[in-house]
Amino acid sequence: MEASSYSHQADEIQLLQTHISFVVLAGLYAYKWKKPVNMGFLDFSTLEKRKYFCNQEIILNRRLCPEVYLDVVRITRQGDSFCLNGHGEIVEYGVLMARLPEDRMMGRMMERRLLARSDIERIVAKLVPFYERADKSEEVNSCGSATVVAENILENLSQVEPFIDNDILRRRQFERIRDFTTNFLGHEELFALRQEEGRICDCHGDLHSGNICLVDEVCIFDCIEFSDRLRYGDVAADVAFLAMDLDLHGFEELSGYFIERFIDCSEDPMILSILDFYKCYRACVRGKINLLTAITPTLATGVALQYRAQAKRCFALAQSYIPVS
Repeated sequence: MEASSYSHQADEIQLLQTHISFVVLAGLYAYKWKKPVNMGFLDFSTLEKRKYFCNQEIILNRRLCPEVYLDVVRITRQGDSFCLNGHGEIVEYGVLMARLPEDRMMGRMMERRLLARSDIERIVAKLVPFYERADKSEEVNSCGSATVVAENILENLSQVEPFIDNDILRRRQFERIRDFTTNFLGHEELFALRQEEGRICDCHGDLHSGNICLVDEVCIFDCIEFSDRLRYGDVAADVAFLAMDLDLHGFEELSGYFIERFIDCSEDPMILSILDFYKCYRACVRGKINLLTAITPTLATGVALQYRAQAKRCFALAQSYIPVS
């Protein structure tokens, strides 16, 4: 947080954090440091693992925004002093990124009600060729099976269940979400057909508004680097994440338009048969992430309450995708 630590001008340094990362905004750059945590679905618990995943983060994110992900950086120690990219013992690795304009972040534009159909068109134009180019190897394709998808679904449900309480997620609400998603997994032929049609690929994995910047060349960043299993999957699972996020923020019309345009451009009408299943799953994932962030010890109380309120909205949205019987 000290300007003297940087070899470039670093005015108004800001520190942000999620449940798994610290992000330092310093001048024209952003530095992302992984927290030494093991949450089951990710493991950053050792220095070597953090180094490996920093490299993976750069390689994978350069697929969609190569101009943003610049290099792996390190913190070194000599005696009692620490230095950025200096000599001595390496005590931490991080990712150096070009800083994106905050006023063009999709979330900020949604807050100001500036998001338009033209922005959705540009996102679709970025995503469709990305999925066409993405790895569709046998290993990747296997992750579209009902068995592997079930592993992801059940893992997420098991991580959500300890948070059940009347304020955020009621037991009955959780059971309805669990029953809908697990019963849907019984449609094994649908998952198999998605595999046969080549709709399983090395996706982004975390496609929501917080990871999209609507500059002239749309930048979609911060893909999942810590788990191949959570990144490999049906393109329907990826686009369902963004559609769900648009629903969550009150942009239901643009959510529908996004799916409509994606189907048209990708020639994939079958997405509609599996969309609500993946929307429900993604809403639960976002609910869990908000709860994990809310319990971060260093988070201000007011901010933690905001994350808890957002989690409650996510679980309510997940339930809304369940067909009325």
